[in-house]
Amino acid sequence: MGRPLVLAWVLSPRVRRLPDDRPVLFRADAPELFALVDEVARAVGTRGVHAIAVDGSINAGVMTYGVRGRRLLVPGMPLWEVLTPGERIALLGHELAHYANGDTRNGLVVGTAVRTLSLWHHTLRPLPHPSVIEMVVNALYVVPRLLVRGVLVLLVRLTSRAGMRAEYLADRLAARTASTQAAVGLMDRLLITEALGVLLRSEASRAALGGARSTREATVRADELWGLLTAYAASPEHEYERQRRAGARRGHQVDATHPPTHLRRACLLVGEPVAAAVVPQARRTERIATELAAARTEVARRLLRDGLGD
Repeated sequence: MGRPLVLAWVLSPRVRRLPDDRPVLFRADAPELFALVDEVARAVGTRGVHAIAVDGSINAGVMTYGVRGRRLLVPGMPLWEVLTPGERIALLGHELAHYANGDTRNGLVVGTAVRTLSLWHHTLRPLPHPSVIEMVVNALYVVPRLLVRGVLVLLVRLTSRAGMRAEYLADRLAARTASTQAAVGLMDRLLITEALGVLLRSEASRAALGGARSTREATVRADELWGLLTAYAASPEHEYERQRRAGARRGHQVDATHPPTHLRRACLLVGEPVAAAVVPQARRTERIATELAAARTEVARRLLRDGLGD
């Protein structure tokens, strides 16, 4: 009787909690950063977030956590570091716009359903190197796993068209918030994420060869790591043009839920360019950098120690 109850508890729908594997900032920790997020949120027509979790991904996202549906912003430090202040505002505008344009994928119902079905599908996977009894269990799990997979694929496909539309709308709001130029610049930075990933993995391998001392010297290595990324991001225009052509040929996407990056960029360039509603301020940028300094070092330490996750 106990095992079914445990399994039911594990597989039951549940709300997301704040992550405990990365730095999490609240308003008291980063008042200037939250003030910028609030200003961007007003510009796109929504409210701000309750927490900011900084991780080592070359991406960014928003999600809800807790039973009250509090908002969490998750900027990846490697992406944040290579953006200009204006492009950072465009990134914030794009992510917060998902709340403003009613993107169902970030809602409590659809988001929880996708996470729960993914957990079920993972839990019902075949046991490796099974014993005789485990082979029987694997056989019994085949049908439930196929049913769960079918429902998950159906749900993703039903929301994919709305999700693509939401991305284009978020890009448009990002341009209205940070300017067309900044939003287009953000698209160009997204085209080099794969190259940035190669650099990060290379540095993690070099740190591993250097032993424990290499990862202990986190502060020095953090500046070195981020410096390498920003130096690459400062590539001349002809390199970005090459990346645009290559991205158009292979259909570069941030992930399967996003439209091709070159199409997003082309849509932003249609019509008259728009000016920024939220303008970067040098002193604010400096204060935000100070607020993020500890998280910046911690993320670099983890990247050098553990490498870039999949």
